[in-house]
Amino acid sequence: MRTFVKFCGITDPEVLAEVPAGGAAGFVVDVAGSPRTLAPEAAARMIDRVPSEAEAWAVVVRPSAELIHRLFDEVGVDRVQVYGEIPPGLEFLEIHHIVPSLAIPPTPVAELPTVPPAEDHPRIHLDAAGQPLPGGSGVRPDWSTCAQLVDRDPGRKFVLAGGLTPENVGDALSTVRPWGVDVSSGIESAPGRKDPERMRAFVRAVETFEHGHA
Repeated sequence: MRTFVKFCGITDPEVLAEVPAGGAAGFVVDVAGSPRTLAPEAAARMIDRVPSEAEAWAVVVRPSAELIHRLFDEVGVDRVQVYGEIPPGLEFLEIHHIVPSLAIPPTPVAELPTVPPAEDHPRIHLDAAGQPLPGGSGVRPDWSTCAQLVDRDPGRKFVLAGGLTPENVGDALSTVRPWGVDVSSGIESAPGRKDPERMRAFVRAVETFEHGHA
């Protein structure tokens, strides 16, 4: 697939085999109240099961620099997706492998948000704003705003999240044209419980879109 696909909030190592080549497995780390949260030690054990052709991402909220160091050095993730402020005191390579999550409201905005420079953060995550817990809410950011961001910064690696499902990801790709997509609740049978059938259906839907736009 040309489209980057991230399956986020994985808690069951058995479903890691469904992560597509070239995509990523996302692990929510130390986010109190999330049904998908893992301790760093549990995430480290899961990473051994991530397919070799896929990346392992940690997803964190307002992390300390110490947690970022630990995720890269001890847990062994490839990237850290950050909701909220990115802490000071990071090394260049760490900054380069951090994916900031921009909060996009569910309705059109008067002014587009500022996107961090590509030399600092090559990848940018676009998710819904205003949720009590980032990620997994099933709420959709305004796709027209996301599409304007993609158009304004051609070549940037935007990863679209928020309310995606096997049923609507084709429409999302057609409307927003992001570099990648990220799904959590849309591939679950219950909060925090990934459904392998829906994971496969999501990948098929992305492939169907690509075949139609080859």
